[in-house]
Amino acid sequence: MASPSANDSEQIDRRTSRAICDAVGERLQQSIRPEPRLPTHLEQLMDELRKRERDQH
Repeated sequence: MASPSANDSEQIDRRTSRAICDAVGERLQQSIRPEPRLPTHLEQLMDELRKRERDQH
């Protein structure tokens, strides 16, 4: 079975293909960027909550 691009009457050149791939890659990096860290004080409070939860079990 031929790939869909083999049946297309228009093809894109390598430069255009590379530009599209780069743009998609940039958008993916932006959308899956890790969550920012909590401020130190909130991180300490979260650690304290985790510790208390462990101590209760």
